[in-house]
Amino acid sequence: MATMESLIGLVNRIQRACTALGDHGGGDQAFASLWDALPSVAVVGGQSSGKSSVLESIVGRDFLPRGSGIVTRRPLVLQLQKIEDGQQEYAEFGHMPRRRFTDFALVRKEIQDETDRITGKTKQISPIPIHLSIYSPNVVNLTLIDLPGLTKVAVEGQPDSIVEDIENMVNSYVAKPNCIILAISPANQDIATSDAIKLAREVDPSGERTFGVLTKLDLMDKGTNALDVLEGRSYRLQHPWVGIVNRSQADINKSVDMISARRKEREYFASSADYGHLSSKMGSEYLAKLLSRHLESVIRARIPSITSLINKSIDELESELDHLGRPIAVDAGAQLYTILELCRAFDKIFKEHLDGGRPGGDRIYGVFDNQLPAALRKLPFDRHLSMQNVKKIVSEADGYQPHLIAPEQGYRRLIEGSLNYFRGPAEASVDAVHFVLKELVRKSIGECQELKRFPTLQTTIAGAANESLEKFREESKKTVIRLVDMESSYLTVDFFRKLPQEVEKAVGNPGGNNPRDKNSRENSAAPAANNIDRYAEGHFRRIGSNVSSYVHMVSETLKNSVPKAVVYCQVKEAKQNLLNYFYTQIGKREGKQLSELLDEDPALMERRQQCAKRLELYKKARDEVDSVSWAR
Repeated sequence: MATMESLIGLVNRIQRACTALGDHGGGDQAFASLWDALPSVAVVGGQSSGKSSVLESIVGRDFLPRGSGIVTRRPLVLQLQKIEDGQQEYAEFGHMPRRRFTDFALVRKEIQDETDRITGKTKQISPIPIHLSIYSPNVVNLTLIDLPGLTKVAVEGQPDSIVEDIENMVNSYVAKPNCIILAISPANQDIATSDAIKLAREVDPSGERTFGVLTKLDLMDKGTNALDVLEGRSYRLQHPWVGIVNRSQADINKSVDMISARRKEREYFASSADYGHLSSKMGSEYLAKLLSRHLESVIRARIPSITSLINKSIDELESELDHLGRPIAVDAGAQLYTILELCRAFDKIFKEHLDGGRPGGDRIYGVFDNQLPAALRKLPFDRHLSMQNVKKIVSEADGYQPHLIAPEQGYRRLIEGSLNYFRGPAEASVDAVHFVLKELVRKSIGECQELKRFPTLQTTIAGAANESLEKFREESKKTVIRLVDMESSYLTVDFFRKLPQEVEKAVGNPGGNNPRDKNSRENSAAPAANNIDRYAEGHFRRIGSNVSSYVHMVSETLKNSVPKAVVYCQVKEAKQNLLNYFYTQIGKREGKQLSELLDEDPALMERRQQCAKRLELYKKARDEVDSVSWAR
């Protein structure tokens, strides 16, 4: 069967581990839940009720600050751990985990200094706890929380809200269902006015979690006693009341040690006419054992829920560690392998964006289907092929000698000038796709969970990818400009061969009649009239219309060929060769340079270290809980 020491010692070890990792009252929800699931004892009482003396009696050491008014200004989480007889007792603070205190006068000073560090040398309070562990052969395994004394009025140097602030702080501890309330009341005051009992009744109306302690029994008026309270007639609790006789101020001034004080306490109850029949159930030693036994029963009842919480937390921590990634090897070959694996993970996500597995690649199609056609429609052909501009260009192309039949040089100049406008939309398509690809690189790096550990490698991969995209863009621009230039360098002959035939038909048969008809003589003057039309508005308007039709044909061609060139030069290359140059360069780097690339974000390193520590704690706690469960 598991011993009381093993059960309570288990809880103490888990609580100390939580404290060492800074999770009591901290931000880790799982650890806060674990702390709350572990039972502890909160010491509650009014100022000057004797709380500190009770704690020192249980510990058997004089170690708490003393004084008038409010002395305890921060919660003190006191974890007692029993060690073997003959071993030197010592204390450790949670904020100074590597220093052992064997002089308990220094413990008192450190409590005062640590309190002042947060609250200043004032009478202010703070909810931030001080964690103190005491290892001694003279204690039982127990966790006690000393809370600021309840008060009714604010004194000088305290805010008006001090009464409410203290009550809220105390309530934050005693309201938890796993908290055992040690309600301290002085015997020389009416129990009906006890601040501790009043607060305990509010959070524990059934009295299941409350232990009543009466102090200062030796200071009651002669002829009076506290039997009505101690025997449960004045105020009944489910657990027995315990009377305590603390050291007197004279004993404290004479530096009477706690061992002697305990002996005097036993003698007081044994020889008391009023309390002699209760002497076996009175005193600080009995109180400590009573609390320890109760803690044992509470812990036994809580073991299934504690085990469930621990197992759940282990699963969550292992999942988080997998998400954060395991520590990096120091071997250069292993580091290179890790970098290449991370690059492949990024490249996979990038391709998924392009291929439709993730959003974003569709924006490239949007460039071809919307942006490019819209840009082509907005080109200023109406202005370039206006009758005035056509007449000007054709006339300039003719020079001093006008054209005879068709103004071929004028046609060519008009067409070449029009086709030059296609350069802008073609280059804009390249730039738009380049922007989409750069954005997909940025998104892919952000979505690659494995890369989040390594900000330096993230930056390096992004730089290498963008450098490759710039090369692809330059090649793509050259290609689409070639497509435009090819259209200018060789015009489609079949389109223009039709134009002279139409002119000839118009010249030879302007009225649409057969020249061999009997009325042909009547139309003999038509060619002369048509020659005059070649220099009139209708003639230039027809030239502009012909050029516009040809330009439209070329526009339709480029609307199909430019996307093909862009996809071939940019998108396809990005899918196949985005990091090729980076791969060739990374293979030439030495171990130190590889380590620099795998220099993790300090916050992630700290988080992984904390998770690893927590995981180790939880696994140890699970093993200990299991061993205790089997021994039950």
